[in-house]
Amino acid sequence: MHEAKLLSHVDHTLLKQTATWADIEKICREGLRYRTASVCIPPSYVKQAAEFLEGKLPVGTVIGFPNGYQTTAVKQAEAAQAVAAGADEIDMVVNLGWAKEQKYDAIFAEINAVKEACDGRLLKVIVETCFLTEIEKIRMCEVVSQSQAEYIKTSTGFGSGGATAEDIKLFANHVTNGTKIKAAGGIRSIADAELFLQLGAERLGSSSLVELCKGRVD
Repeated sequence: MHEAKLLSHVDHTLLKQTATWADIEKICREGLRYRTASVCIPPSYVKQAAEFLEGKLPVGTVIGFPNGYQTTAVKQAEAAQAVAAGADEIDMVVNLGWAKEQKYDAIFAEINAVKEACDGRLLKVIVETCFLTEIEKIRMCEVVSQSQAEYIKTSTGFGSGGATAEDIKLFANHVTNGTKIKAAGGIRSIADAELFLQLGAERLGSSSLVELCKGRVD
C-alpha cells in the first residue's frame, strides 16, 4: 500500500500526559501536511486545535480515558463539552468492570447515552482487548454492533497491550450492522499497519506512523 493512502486511515494521536500545546500544534501541522484521517488529542486542547485547524482536518478526542470507570453522566458531560469545543470524533472507553460482570445492557445503554451527547459526531468505542477474554471480546463486538456507535476500537494504548492481528480478525468476524474497526495501541511498523487494514480495520490510532512514513511521502 502506498504510504499516502495508509496515512489517510490514521488518527494521528498524541495522548501522553505531558503533552503541551507546542506538541499538539506539531501533530496538527503534520496531520494537515500528510492528510491523516484526523488528529486524536486530549480534551483540554480540543478548542485550541479546532480553531487552529479551521475545519481542514477532523479533531478527535477521548472520553472516560484511559480506565473507563467514570460514571455515565460524567462521560456524557465530557462528550458534550468536547463537541461544544469543536470535536468531530469521540473515542470513549467502556466500563471494563461491567464487562467482567457481564452487565452488557448497562454498557449498551451507556454507549447510546454518550452517542446522544455526541450530537451527530462519530463515536468510537474502546473495549481494551488486553483485559478481555475471547468470549468477552465477542460479546463486546455484539454490544457495539447493536449500539448507535460507528466504530469498535481495540485499545487505549495505556493498557497492558495494544492491537493484535488476532483481535482484528476476531472483530472482523463478529461485528455487524456496518460497524467499523479501529486498531490502536502499539502500532509501530508500516507492515503491522498494512496488515491491520488488510484484516478489516478502517482506522489506525498511532503516534508513530506519520514519522515512519515521512521519508517515503515527502
